[in-house]
Amino acid sequence: MERKLKLIWDFRGPSASKTAQHHQIHLKEYIVSEKLSLDITGHQDLNDMHSIAFMIVTDSEMKPVRDALKPHRGQLYTE
Repeated sequence: MERKLKLIWDFRGPSASKTAQHHQIHLKEYIVSEKLSLDITGHQDLNDMHSIAFMIVTDSEMKPVRDALKPHRGQLYTE
């Protein structure tokens, strides 16, 4: 089984939560347009001023997605 990676975009400030929610919409659109194998996205409020949007990709799809979307960071994804 191919390993999965979580690509993360950080948003900070008073509108961080709304921005992360909106970014997730664009991540979903990208998954459909590029026909990626996984359809896992989300957003999470870490505190009042820091939220993230994320998508899960396979190891083989990571480099083209990373180069196109420029996530702020990434980590191994464990379910």
